[in-house]
Amino acid sequence: MAAAQRLGPSTAVQAQALIQEVAEATSSDEASRLSRLNSFFNRRVAYRDDRDVWGQVDYWATPLEMLSRGAGDCEDYAIGKYLSLIAAGVSPAKMRLVYVRAEVGGAILAHMVLAYYPEPLAEPLILDNLITDIRPASRRPDLAPVFSFNAEGLWQGVGSTTAGDPVARLSRWREVLTKTRSEGWW
Repeated sequence: MAAAQRLGPSTAVQAQALIQEVAEATSSDEASRLSRLNSFFNRRVAYRDDRDVWGQVDYWATPLEMLSRGAGDCEDYAIGKYLSLIAAGVSPAKMRLVYVRAEVGGAILAHMVLAYYPEPLAEPLILDNLITDIRPASRRPDLAPVFSFNAEGLWQGVGSTTAGDPVARLSRWREVLTKTRSEGWW
């Protein structure tokens, strides 16, 4: 809350709502946690391009930064959901942020989603801001995975072969993890 208060009173209100949602989700099963926190961000945050929100081509916001602006783009949603689910007790090993090529209105766009694996080799469930209900990956033919990562690893596509250390290879990921630590996320 101290970090949220430094960003202003409206951010503190939003952060308190997130803290309450995480606390309530913690007592639920994992499917309910996913649903609650996916809905939280999809309801409270408006999709906006980084140029409009941050004046930059590509900016990866922390959940508090995103809540302070009330807006974010696809990676901001994925990061917010990932970190909030960890705070609610979901193992980071069960989740990956997935950079995909998304087909939207006939165009192919760069996009990011959060994938949740209930078991290591299970089909992942996709948490997204474009299609807001959680669906198995097989029901998202509009998405073609390119690479995936979390705090523990980096993979080509969504396979099991590691492609290295995400903190070393993804500077934006390194930056957002540093910012979230300074905000007290972990």
